[in-house]
Amino acid sequence: MTLSEKNFLIQQYRDTSRLSINHNYLYDQFADSEAIFDEIRELVVRGDFTLGEAVRDFEAQFAEVSGAKHAIGVGSGTDALFLSLKAKGIQDGDEVITSPYTFYATIGAIVTAGAKPVFADIGADYNIDPAEIEKVITPKTKAIVPIHWSGLICDMPAIGAIAEKYNLAIVEDACHAIGALRHGHSAGAFADTACYSMHPLKNLNVWGDGGVIVTNDDELARKLSLMRNHGLVNRDTCEMFAYNSRLDTLQAIVAKHLLKKIDHITDSRICNAAFFDRELMDVDGITVPPRAADAKQVFHIYVLRSERRDELVKHLIDHDIDAKIHYPTPMHMQPAAAAFQYKKGDFPIAEATCDSVFSLPVHEFITDDQRQHVVATIREFFAA
Repeated sequence: MTLSEKNFLIQQYRDTSRLSINHNYLYDQFADSEAIFDEIRELVVRGDFTLGEAVRDFEAQFAEVSGAKHAIGVGSGTDALFLSLKAKGIQDGDEVITSPYTFYATIGAIVTAGAKPVFADIGADYNIDPAEIEKVITPKTKAIVPIHWSGLICDMPAIGAIAEKYNLAIVEDACHAIGALRHGHSAGAFADTACYSMHPLKNLNVWGDGGVIVTNDDELARKLSLMRNHGLVNRDTCEMFAYNSRLDTLQAIVAKHLLKKIDHITDSRICNAAFFDRELMDVDGITVPPRAADAKQVFHIYVLRSERRDELVKHLIDHDIDAKIHYPTPMHMQPAAAAFQYKKGDFPIAEATCDSVFSLPVHEFITDDQRQHVVATIREFFAA
């Protein structure tokens, strides 16, 4: 294995850093980092690096922001999904229904929990289509993992009704959806748990990996709190042999700092997305997805479609705009999914979406001049 194969991210960071309109905005976001360093200095003196005071405080604050009764900090968004599935009793041979249009971590969590991922196609809004879920339920089905793609909460009342009918657990992948609302509810309102990521490029981010699970179930919260810390009730008593997936106290300090800004972060993304929707809606060759009237979508990523996607992405990058593809290959067509024996054509909407989607930066540091440059560059491409 070469060094670049061992860690391909280093070159990826270098390749995109040269673009001025970039998905990566962390230097700007943490320009006020001295306040964080002050708290870290106190942490160094205090020494509670593992499940310390800042974790406790962040969990209380996150629960309030998310409208949930309990929040449990864990090592990553992936771990949040995995631990939630295990806490709901998922084991070898079970089936878990989810979307084929997602990041690898969703499927990885299902598989490492011991289950088989069973896919249901998406709708025009990129979220799993509730009408497709019931078609793939079998006696082995034990849970549904809806993914709130791009910060748009799925149609959870419809999914919840299906879960109740078949006695299925619901573990929401809310990794894109901090601050999102639908039908007036945050993620988790219709589920056993909702799982959030604090990866450095999420809307609420830290200086590494971090995740949070929210739930309104007292006993489930207790179980998850044990599972993330070896099953320890206290230093000398282990109630269950479990896992090590604790949110680091240092990362909780960073998360607390960003949580104070979450309304500004969210409002900025919504504003920038609305600008692009408005300015690009009439461009022949661009498809803007439908926007749900009953939803507050928070745009972790801003996704459009074009049949000339690959040419357009190259054109944008050539003009200093960090256009990306989230994601070119649906999960059922990944090499890792070969054992599940899906084939091309099984999920036509997800496949067509992956063939045509591209993403534009919409974070809070995009300027009006930069937004105008993006729109002008896209219009120029289709006018040529």
